[in-house]
Formats: sequence, structure tokens, C-alpha cells
Amino acid sequence: MILVPILAMIVGIVLGFVINTPVKGDVALYLGVAVLGGLDSVCGGSRSGLEGKFRTDVFITGFFANIAIAVFLVWLGSRISVNLYLVAAFVFGTRIFNNLSLLRRMALTKWQDARQRKAVESEVATQQGQQAQQTPL
Repeated sequence: MILVPILAMIVGIVLGFVINTPVKGDVALYLGVAVLGGLDSVCGGSRSGLEGKFRTDVFITGFFANIAIAVFLVWLGSRISVNLYLVAAFVFGTRIFNNLSLLRRMALTKWQDARQRKAVESEVATQQGQQAQQTPL
């Protein structure tokens, strides 16, 4: 299930390169924070997938809710002449870095656990081999 957010991100990147249309003006602000909101959901979905808690319905609703909240903040900020897109960018950026650091820690922990398990298994196999050689027939 972790492949769903990763595949969605790859499809989005490929579409971005294929379409390759420059975005101008205020639309760039909307698009920028919408992408950050979506990327936050992808990172969160990847993290929950590694934790074994991934649910597709939560991911999809969170993805669209993050995008809607980000776009709403930019719209509201433009109406009241306050740069709320900076707030959205800061919050989503912080969440993305937090999720990426947690993903890194989980991957590192799994790698270290696998190394330790392999070392213990080889030690047990060595001890069993030594015991087999010492046991008289």
C-alpha cells in the first residue's frame, strides 16, 4: 500500500514535465501551496505505510483536504492583503521535513534490526555447527 502515494507522486511529476506550461501571477501561489499540501499527504501516507497503519480512504481525503486548506489560505490571504501563503508553506514544509525525518529513522531502524538479526542467526548457526562437531556419534 505504500506504493500508492509514491506512484501518485511519480505520475504527477511526469505530468508536470509533459505539460510544461509556465504558471503566472497569483495562480502560482495557489499551485505552489497546493503542491506542498499534496506532498505533505504523500509523505504522511508513506510514513503510515511503513508503520503499517496506511488506509486509502484516510490518504485520499487527507490529500484533497490539505490541498483545499492550502488554497483557501492563499485565497483568504489575498482578500485581506496578508501573505497567508507563507504560513501555509511554512506549516506544510515543517510537516514534510518531520515526516521525512521519521521515514529516515524508521528505515534506519529496520536496516539495523535486519543486520542484528542476521548476525544473531549466523552466530547461532556457528554454535550449532560447533556443537555438532563436538557431539560423539
